Amino acid sequence: MNITHFIVIFVILFSVSGLSGCVNVAPWERGNLAKSEMALDPNPLQSAIQAHVYGSREAAASINSSGGGGGCGCF
Repeated sequence: MNITHFIVIFVILFSVSGLSGCVNVAPWERGNLAKSEMALDPNPLQSAIQAHVYGSREAAASINSSGGGGGCGCF
């Protein structure tokens, strides 16, 4: 077997494993998926504040602000 066979087998296995995640969700189960706990970031405001404080204290520009902080914890 050469490398192309391994690549083809890998692509097939990867595709099959990816398709196994596609499932129809019943309407009565959608309420559980819509809860705030299921979000990737359940507290976006708290995460933004923590990112701001971290960026201010590190004296580096973060992705959420245009300028860096003072390094002393000043806002």
